[in-house]
Amino acid sequence: MKMNFRSHLTQSATAFLIFATCMSSCTQENNPSNETPLFNGQDLSGWKQLTGQADFLVEDDAIVGVMRKNSPNSFLVTEKEYGDFILELDIKLEANTSNSGVQIRSHFDPEANNGAGRVYGRQLDVDPTDRAWTGGIYDEGRREWLYPLDLNPAAKSAYKPDEFNHYRIESIGNQTRTWVNGVPAAYVIDSLDSSGFIALQVHSIPDSLDGKRVFFKNIQIQTENLEPQDFPSDIYIVNTNANDLSDAESKAGYALLFDGKTAKGWRSAKGPEFPAQGWHIDNGVIEVLKADGGESTNGGDIVTENQYGAFDLSFEFKLTPGANSGIKYYVTLDEQTDGSAIGPEYQILDDDLHPDAKLGKDGNRTLASLYDLITSDRNPRPRLPIGEWNRGRIVSTSDNQVTYFLNGFKMLEFERGSEAFRNLVAGSKYKDWTNFGEAERGHILIQDHGDAVAFRSIKIKELD
Repeated sequence: MKMNFRSHLTQSATAFLIFATCMSSCTQENNPSNETPLFNGQDLSGWKQLTGQADFLVEDDAIVGVMRKNSPNSFLVTEKEYGDFILELDIKLEANTSNSGVQIRSHFDPEANNGAGRVYGRQLDVDPTDRAWTGGIYDEGRREWLYPLDLNPAAKSAYKPDEFNHYRIESIGNQTRTWVNGVPAAYVIDSLDSSGFIALQVHSIPDSLDGKRVFFKNIQIQTENLEPQDFPSDIYIVNTNANDLSDAESKAGYALLFDGKTAKGWRSAKGPEFPAQGWHIDNGVIEVLKADGGESTNGGDIVTENQYGAFDLSFEFKLTPGANSGIKYYVTLDEQTDGSAIGPEYQILDDDLHPDAKLGKDGNRTLASLYDLITSDRNPRPRLPIGEWNRGRIVSTSDNQVTYFLNGFKMLEFERGSEAFRNLVAGSKYKDWTNFGEAERGHILIQDHGDAVAFRSIKIKELD
């Protein structure tokens, strides 16, 4: 049988193409995400230690960090820096009273801590304690907590003690999202740090944990053809970019109440126009101007033109020394008052310098309290210094449950209209107002208390 040479070449080429296609398909099937190991399973090539005296070594198929007493946080960092990526790995802690974490897009300041150096940047937290914030996002050496898991309590149960837990971190553009054992945990939008190293943390410990270990294995990174996983739209997003409404927030139903430029959507609590004095809008900030420190005696309170029922309201505020203000809600404006309009209040106060902090009962007029009714959690960690931006949040659901947050920490919760709530009202300055705090709908109010206080990133989502 004779075969034409050209025909033979064509058949050979076709066979090769089929073979190559098969090989390509098989390769993609075996490694569909094009992940690259960050750990070769044999030694610490590509890694270096910065800060701390913990020991890092290789055992079997894992990097092992050995906790050492009297040591600050220890970090094993990649020699290479990364920008956009998807990182997956497994971590196990021997001590359930310790802590660990994974740094992403992080950096090193060799001059900090008197020359001992400091690692700083965002961190996926591994927290096996009763607080259960594993998967939350912490800003090591800088801003501290960005996303405590008080913001997503459903993820608190994802961690499995004394086992390897699987973590996924997506760092794409200005978005960082985390999963713990497949459970969505945290979502932060933040424009700091477009790239940096990845690091494994062995946390500082009490002496009793000396010699306990942290195991890291199956460390895989993908830097090309990144495909984000779906993330539930009902999980709260922390967006640190001022007055920014991301696509994800918009799709979830959030809207800006302050556009960063104008008073659109706001008016005086006393009339249909925005106050002609006492307020200033500039550089993305709406600010109460300093006056005499009196309640609603300068420009007066401002309220939203719209009214709201159930809602999720977030806002950033910055206090000046000794200042007082507040965010009120379910404000009907039906009550006749010479001072501030009537409604439940999220107290905004310099607790150290303003005398109101020592009035009321048991501190129920301090920062993030339900003013004159319920004292906020006294944990000092959520309270950032005067002059820095703080993030407040009020969630009021259709079943009358109300929760206050400060910088992601849950500060208090109560039920409007409950017997306990009405008893508190009866013993407060609001006792003479009928059905105080129980309106079905009302305005959102920013209080003028005669002190300089700035606001921005005011967002709301109406809830069913």
